[in-house]
Amino acid sequence: MNIQAKIRRILERLSTGVYEKEEAIRLSLLTAVAGESLFLLGPPGVAKSLIARKLKFAFLGGTSFEYLMNRFSTPDEVFGPVSIKKLKDEDKYERLTEKYLPGASIVFLDELWKAGPSIQNALLTVLNEKIYRNGEQEVRVNVKGIIAASNELPAYGQGLEALWDRFLVRYLIREIQTAGNFVQMITDTTDLYADSIADEDKINEEELVQWNQAIDRIDVPAEVVNTLQLIKLKTEQYDQSGEAQFRFEVYDRRWKKMVRLLRTSAFLNGRPNVDLMDCFLVAHCLWNHPDQRETAQEIVAEVIRKHGYTLALNLTPLRQEVRDLETEVRDETRIRNVKLVDKLQPVDREYYEVLNMEQYFDGNRMKRSEFDRLGVDEESTVNLYDAGANLTNRVRARKGQDPHTLIVFYNSRSYDFRLRTTKEEKVEIIYKKPHPLLQSYWQERIEKLQAYIDTQKEKVRHEAPGELNGLRDNLFVDAELADVVEANLRDVHDGLDQLALQLEKIKFSYEQIGEQ
Repeated sequence: MNIQAKIRRILERLSTGVYEKEEAIRLSLLTAVAGESLFLLGPPGVAKSLIARKLKFAFLGGTSFEYLMNRFSTPDEVFGPVSIKKLKDEDKYERLTEKYLPGASIVFLDELWKAGPSIQNALLTVLNEKIYRNGEQEVRVNVKGIIAASNELPAYGQGLEALWDRFLVRYLIREIQTAGNFVQMITDTTDLYADSIADEDKINEEELVQWNQAIDRIDVPAEVVNTLQLIKLKTEQYDQSGEAQFRFEVYDRRWKKMVRLLRTSAFLNGRPNVDLMDCFLVAHCLWNHPDQRETAQEIVAEVIRKHGYTLALNLTPLRQEVRDLETEVRDETRIRNVKLVDKLQPVDREYYEVLNMEQYFDGNRMKRSEFDRLGVDEESTVNLYDAGANLTNRVRARKGQDPHTLIVFYNSRSYDFRLRTTKEEKVEIIYKKPHPLLQSYWQERIEKLQAYIDTQKEKVRHEAPGELNGLRDNLFVDAELADVVEANLRDVHDGLDQLALQLEKIKFSYEQIGEQ
């Protein structure tokens, strides 16, 4: 049985009889294998402690420690009582930790924020370094996963920020939402606290040691590194915007731990490298308040959708280089010739003014629509108006051969008039043939760019199918999110095609001038 199949089987067994908590169970196992901690935010009675109790069954010989914190809790109740024998015989202050937190595989701490400072301070090194200071000794604890839970967040300004930061993954857990699942839950008689995983299917200590070494060797490819950098940038911009009520404030240690989490996801999914699907897990590590959850998910999805593989293939600088070449070719082959030309100047929007017409007729205006429909060969009847828009004459007329002129026929005579115009600038583009040396230089640049595009297209063609095949098999990320990654891959392929076409157009533009 390969690793992915093994983990899938464990997750299926852990989820038996537990409804709408599959994601929380997946994240609990992932964080335990990664050596990280999980915080569950939710009301009482939504299976928070059940998840921790079941999680211990994933590990061979797994044990659990569970404690409900209150302001009267003492370190003895969490870390174990002081050894009277050690104190009496050796004058050493040490705790008997075997059946307490330091000796457990899985730890569940309920209402953590109500614990006193002595407990919380001792937890800091356990959470971050898996070390507990027992008297004069620093003891490395074998805790696989620590799950904390509460129906509230740590109070601001109470010195709990460091402890809160130690919980890499935060998850909002709710009561059952679907009516069908609710009915099944209340009528199901499955013993949820029974061990349903066979010993041969459990994760043993030797495996876990080997896995942790292998996890550190998992590759983090360029597209993932770029994605994380952009997510970091987006969250920092969000924090600096001044519009957000709650800030992300994610710093170096958490980003490093996130990468470890992504490596673990890739390893447990049977892959040698992290992929963009794993990056969706980052959203669980960003928020500090439930109101930020959707924003975190949107930031992660937007970065993956727009930039995932694009930056890894250097499409952004490639696009800029093609634009620069296009600008250079345009500047070298086109000359802008600006000249002043006459343009008809309407009067009161609806009329044109006919110059000097008042010497022969009572009105010197005609409607724009009538002038525009006139031809230069055939006469038509038009109306003349005075400045007050009163009809004064009806005459036969046509346009003159010169622009903006009118020929009027009246009483067997013809009269030539010009319409009032104004001067405006008109830009004409004059194309010039590029120098042969310059054209040769452009050709060389285009060939290099085309060769690079062809290489990237081959890379997408050969590597994309492998990426796509496993997208919907990720054990820890919803399969629906694969649509986002697939859309980005399509955009990358389309973007390469568009750049290749743009290069062809650039080449055609200056070659045509040369032929002329």
